[in-house]
Amino acid sequence: MKYLLMLITIVFLGCKKEAGEGGNARIYGKILEADYNSDFTVLISELPATDTYVYIKYGAKGEGFDDRVKTDYEGNFRFDFLYPGDYELYVYSRDSSFQNLSGETVVKQVVKIEGRKESVQAPTMTLFK
Repeated sequence: MKYLLMLITIVFLGCKKEAGEGGNARIYGKILEADYNSDFTVLISELPATDTYVYIKYGAKGEGFDDRVKTDYEGNFRFDFLYPGDYELYVYSRDSSFQNLSGETVVKQVVKIEGRKESVQAPTMTLFK
């Protein structure tokens, strides 16, 4: 019985958690919204992006997003209860290059959490409206 308990302990301690929910770390940050004229030659204003979805992908997982939150009235967002690992954050923006037929593009950042209880500030992302 003693050996079985030791084996179970070794297995659980040896398992490395993947990036994702369930940990004690967090990622937080801010989204800004730059309002330009129709051909992106004149900046009209730059304000916090309020009530805007911020998406997160855990590690190098497949298609789609793993979670999303909306920014508050100051453009702030937060993802809690994460394990150490690599995360991709992204928001949708108007396409200033006029390359996408949809008129939208993605603004993204990769953020790495290294510690179990780490609180990581993501670089500020600016989207075009």
